[in-house]
Parts: sequence; C-alpha cells; structure tokens
Amino acid sequence: MEYCDLNEEAEQRLEYFKERLRQRGASANTINTYARSLWLYESLYGNLSLESLNDYRNYLISHYKPSTANSRIYGMNQYLKLLESEGAEIPAGYRLAAVKLQHRPFLDNVISQRDYERLKKGLREDHDVFWYFVVHFLGSTGARISELLQIKAEHIRMGYMDLYSKGGKVRRVYFPETLCRDALDWLETRGLQTGFVFTNRNGAPFTARGISWQLKVLARRYRIDPDTVYPHSFRHRFAKNFLSRFNDIALLADLMGHDSIETTRIYLTRSSKEQRAMIDEIVTW
Repeated sequence: MEYCDLNEEAEQRLEYFKERLRQRGASANTINTYARSLWLYESLYGNLSLESLNDYRNYLISHYKPSTANSRIYGMNQYLKLLESEGAEIPAGYRLAAVKLQHRPFLDNVISQRDYERLKKGLREDHDVFWYFVVHFLGSTGARISELLQIKAEHIRMGYMDLYSKGGKVRRVYFPETLCRDALDWLETRGLQTGFVFTNRNGAPFTARGISWQLKVLARRYRIDPDTVYPHSFRHRFAKNFLSRFNDIALLADLMGHDSIETTRIYLTRSSKEQRAMIDEIVTW
C-alpha cells in the first residue's frame, strides 16, 4: 500500500503505529489494514479530537459498505488504544462504535441437500474419488477450506482433528465414523499412512483457490448451479443439516468454532425459495 498527501508529522505517526504493530507480532496484512485506517483519518482530519473522530465514523458509514467501515473503525480503535496505553491526552477508554450489520432475513446461495447428494453420487459413480472425499469432508464436518487442507491420515484414524487458535483456544473437528471408514479404505489404496490427505499429484497440499476453482468445474459437470458450489457452501449445508436433526444451536456454535451464538443464528434462517414455499402453503386466507 502506498501512502501520500500526509504532512511530516502525520507520516511520523503512521510509521510509529506500524512499527508498534510489528513489535506486537501483527501480520503484514493486519498492519496494512490498520495503517490504512489511520492514513485515511490523517488525510481527512489530522490532529485527534472527539469531533473529528465522530466525523470520521460518519464519513466511513457514508462512503463504505458496513464491513469495510467496521474494518477501518477497528483499525482506528487499535491506534486509540495504543495512544491510551502510552498516556496520550484522549478521553480514557474512548472508542469508535462499530456499524451494525444488517443481516438478510434469508440465506441463499447454499447448496441444497438434494444437489449435495447428487454431487457426491456423481463423483462416486465416475470414480472421481479424490473430489468425492473433498466434498464429503466439507459437508460432513463443517470444516473451513483452510482446515480441510490441514487434515492428515493420522487425524482420520483418530476420528478428529484439534485446531489451536492464537489465543490458545482449542476447537475439535470431528469426523463421522462412516466417513472415517470409507476414507481409511481410500487412503489404503493410495498407500498413504501419514501426512496430509488432500494433496496434488506432486504431494503438495492443494491451495484453497485450486479447490474452489475445481468445485465450480464439478458443478457445471453435474448441472448444479455453480453459485451454490463453493467451499463455504458445504459448511453452511453441514450447519443447516445439523440443526434440522439436532436443534442445539449452542453445540453447533462450538462445533463451528464461533465465538458467539449470534454468528450461528444465520443457519436458523431459510432461503428465499423456502420462505416462498412456506408462504404459499400456509397463507390460504
């Protein structure tokens, strides 16, 4: 990212913020995101004041979509937190309030159970076993694509995989027994006893982009709407299937690795087509 149109003092504040983030072990992407927020503020307002901070928040709301505005707000709050920790003269604990995201009352572009089964069946019948297990593991575990790529033969034998976050929290991804049995037979035919499961012909793990691209190819092969066939779609399918059979949203939140049940509530909503069908059936007055 290039910065421009800042005076010398603003440039110094920006560079100082970036250096402190590096010292704290922030990633390059995080540093870039937070610094972009401070650069924008400095280019618009300069010195800190409550009035300017509130104007900045209003500017973000009017010029960016909510998710981007919140990203900028969070970055600026990190800067305010740094200043506060170093005794700067700002109101103690002052933070910009996040923008409330308006969630759609329906969840579209998620693969249907019928198409999910159709995709698995087609891959099985065509002996495309590798991609069959990509789809099956995504749909039967709720794993993110980055998590799928971490699965090893050892995990399948254990029936689960533990994932550790930066904060020391542990999330366990369970593999259903029937899936494990099938997968172990498949690994035996590959002669794979240890190491990563979802690798390319050279033995290197697939990339998330590579899997996403191939899923679109498979969707077109089996005449399934490509807009509904992407890695996270199968995570949604897992969640909706889980709630339809065992309506425990707190447990699902744990399985999905959500910090808040509010994040998980989206899976309680129906697609717009499902809502339309319910209205047609129910409303007869």
